[in-house]
Amino acid sequence: MPERMQGYVYLALAMALVGSTVVASKLIAAGLPPFAATALRFTLAFPIFMALMRVTGTAWPRLSRRDWGLVLAQAIAGSVGYTTLLICGLRLTSAADAGVIVGTLPVVSAAFALFVLGERPHRFLLLAVALAAAGVLSIALRPQAGDGHSLAGNGLIAGAVICESLFILLNKRLDARVPPLALSALMSGIGGVAALPLALLEAPWAMPFDATALWAVAYYALVPTVVGFVLWYAGAEKVSGTEAALFNALAPVSAVLLAAGWLGEPVGVNQMVGVGCVLAAVASLGMVGRSRRLQNM
Repeated sequence: MPERMQGYVYLALAMALVGSTVVASKLIAAGLPPFAATALRFTLAFPIFMALMRVTGTAWPRLSRRDWGLVLAQAIAGSVGYTTLLICGLRLTSAADAGVIVGTLPVVSAAFALFVLGERPHRFLLLAVALAAAGVLSIALRPQAGDGHSLAGNGLIAGAVICESLFILLNKRLDARVPPLALSALMSGIGGVAALPLALLEAPWAMPFDATALWAVAYYALVPTVVGFVLWYAGAEKVSGTEAALFNALAPVSAVLLAAGWLGEPVGVNQMVGVGCVLAAVASLGMVGRSRRLQNM
């Protein structure tokens, strides 16, 4: 298989696993409190990342006090904030709805960077933001939506996306270059420690035992978190950055398909329209990089 095609396969699998985290979080939400699940997820993932660092010879970065503060903020927002808000939101809303909203992450992150860094907005980025907003509105503003479609739940999922966008933005503010594997290890270690005190307050040991939720946490920690990381960076090494970014569009498709196939959730016209808008938004976002690259030639 050609190297570029291998990259495509790795990236597609990585994004399919990202989509599966929405279904896993739905199962977790039914049986575990959010901070306990978050602490357990990162406790399981951290030693795996440590082992990968040892095998690959990845060194811990030397960070300034400012960079340590940014890393801590990244862990609170992107690790703890994202995971807990996703689980809380999925207690109220459907996995299919959540998948569409989570799929807007690349566009939201680009918009955040635009406003904070003060860059001139590109027309394709503005189109991407409009399409992503249309996708979210198609599922959020529905009269007589019925059970499983909650405006509050969708709002919590949107909050999770904002937290992950802050993680990406803060990473761009780091002075030191932190290898991706080391950053994932730091996020897991700090995230697990940060979530632990609130997890103890939730007293998960007093709740009925839920094997499905525990297996879902183990899956989330070991497969999308660790295996997804390896697949993504293995694929990203073989293709251009613009090509890799376009594979983000597969995450909402994976989430909606798995919600229907695994959880048996109905997928309606609104969700299909939402997925279509998000796919078009990610494609428009990819055109930003392509257009700028052509201008610099």
